[in-house]
Formats: sequence, structure tokens, C-alpha cells
Amino acid sequence: MPRQTTIPDFSRILVRATNWVGDAVMSLPALEAIRSRFPAAHIAILARPWVADLYEREPFADRVMVLTASRGAGDWIGKWRAAQSLRRERFDCAILLQNAFEAALLAWMAGIPRRIGYDRDGRGVLLTDRVPLPHSDEIPRHQRFYYLAMLQRAGIIQGDLPDPAIRFSRSAELRGEGPRHLSEAGFGGPAIGISPGAAFGSAKRWDADRFADAAARIAAELQSGVAVFGSPGELQLCEQVAGLVQARGVAVRNFAGQTTLRAFIELVAGCLLYLTNDSGAMHVACALQVPTIAVFGSTDETATGPTGPFATVVREKVECSPCLLRECPIDHRCMTRVSVDRVVEAALDLARHASVAKGTL
Repeated sequence: MPRQTTIPDFSRILVRATNWVGDAVMSLPALEAIRSRFPAAHIAILARPWVADLYEREPFADRVMVLTASRGAGDWIGKWRAAQSLRRERFDCAILLQNAFEAALLAWMAGIPRRIGYDRDGRGVLLTDRVPLPHSDEIPRHQRFYYLAMLQRAGIIQGDLPDPAIRFSRSAELRGEGPRHLSEAGFGGPAIGISPGAAFGSAKRWDADRFADAAARIAAELQSGVAVFGSPGELQLCEQVAGLVQARGVAVRNFAGQTTLRAFIELVAGCLLYLTNDSGAMHVACALQVPTIAVFGSTDETATGPTGPFATVVREKVECSPCLLRECPIDHRCMTRVSVDRVVEAALDLARHASVAKGTL
């Protein structure tokens, strides 16, 4: 491991958050580590609008700042205005969990004197603390260790690389309030949650009909209804799945495209169980410690899978998986070989395990 640099007790710290919900959840242990190292500092999280709600309830954040400037090479006026706003805050350190060149550029334009981040994407010249990327055999493969290793290599974390749980600090409280939020949203009675979509291509998606069949069977066994969640872009898919669930005689409500991230977290917290593909929703459910069944195919659960005692991955190993492709160029065998029976059995086993572990039986 590279020699650690000397890190003073910064008083005003800006943390540039990751851009996507799944990455944001997996970075929670790193954010907790920053707060642990700087307990008296004012820590502000700079995040994109679609992920900012994730941090509002967390004790490591004194403030959440929303970055509205457009991504990429355009909107230089927006970026200049954002930098000037940050300059007025007089931060003495920026910790860049996001990998992009733009994150370092904004911190440099804001005149933040200490800028810490991975030396990648051509941005090393803009950093005061250039952290070398770890080799694949130097840290455990799961993404949470990628963020923790950056802090360790920068000298913020001392000693061995920690392995904390990925969870929301108020997960128990949120689960207690969850049924009320579901009721207020028009969903009466217990619910299992499902997310049949997944960002970045169809290769990560299990078949819609199988999703509906599994959800209906699990709900019937647990004497519950089904709450469907998805982004606005997944509305058509979610409507299809909701219709198939309803046709199987199970009460269903489609929330796709209707919730903010904050409301989504509140509603998922009220679910008995969550069925999902590899998605941001999967990570949210796990961080809430809601029993989560995740169907994996093209992606690698050792790197981005769900964690914790209440998470189960269902997959069928095939010779071409994980391929990490957006679209399957052949027959999608990694997903078509995952049977409804396997998913239902795994879900019910997990539900029983979670009930015993939480003392509800």
C-alpha cells in the first residue's frame, strides 16, 4: 500500500458524492468513516438532485448541497456559478468519492486548498492528494472497499481496511414507520416490493412474466399485496408487470415514476420483502435491512451485489456470465435459466430466516 500522507483536522469538508443510487449506498461506509475521523468538522455533501435525498437523514452530513450544473463538457456557466458558490463556503478540504475529471475541476475552480481523490480520468494535476488506484488483488472486490481504500490510502483511515455493514443509520426507525407511509400512499395491508427494471440495459433484467409470477406467488404465501417500483423510464415495464400480477388475483399498486427518492425509501422500508434485479433499488432495500432477493445474470454479485444477513442472490452460472454488457448478444441464458420456482423458494426461505432473526416468530 502506498505511504499515507499527513491529514490535519480539517474544519470544513466538502464531499463530492457519487452520481448513482447504487454507488451512493455502497459509499455509505466511507462517509461514516469520514465523520468518524473528523467528528467536529462541518461536513457538506455535494450531490446530484436524483441522489441527494439519500443523505438527508444521515448523521455524517451537516448539510446536503445539490449540484444542478449539467454533466459533461457543456454548461460552463452552471459549473462556474457552482464553483463560485462553493468558494464562498471556504471549505478547507474536498474529498472526491466521484471518479470524474469534472469533480476535481469543480473543487479546483472553487479554490479548495486540499483536494483528495483517486488519480484517474486525467485529473491528477488538479488534486493535491493523488491517491493511486488499488490493483484488483489489493482489496476485496466489493465496491464499498473501493471507496474505503481511497480514504485509507489518503491517510484518513488508519490501520487495516475496515469492513462495516452497509446500512442507513435510521433503518430500524424507517422500517417502523414504513407501513404507515404505505397506507398513506393508498396501499392497505402488508406488501412485498418489487423492482422489475434495471438501469444501463436489458441484460440485467429478468423476464417480466417471470417477475410477475414470482411476485404473485410470494405475495400469496405471505398474505400480502405487491408494490411495484421503478423510474419514470420504466413506467411501461412496471405497468406490464403490475397487470400480470393483478391477473393472477393479487392486489397490486404501481408506484413507478410517482415517488421521490425520499418517498421511495420510506415506502420500501414498509415492505415485508423486496424482489429485484441488480439495481439501485436493491441496494436501498438492503441498506434498510429489508429481506432482499436479487436476480443476477450479466453482472457480478461479488463486486456490486447486496450485502448483509437479509440478502440472497439467485443466479444460474453460465459460461459467458458475468459479461457486464448492457444488451445480451446471444440468448440471455444467464436470466432465462433462472426459474420462478428457484426465486420463490429462495424468497420464502429468506422471509422465514428474517422473521426468526428479528424475533417475529
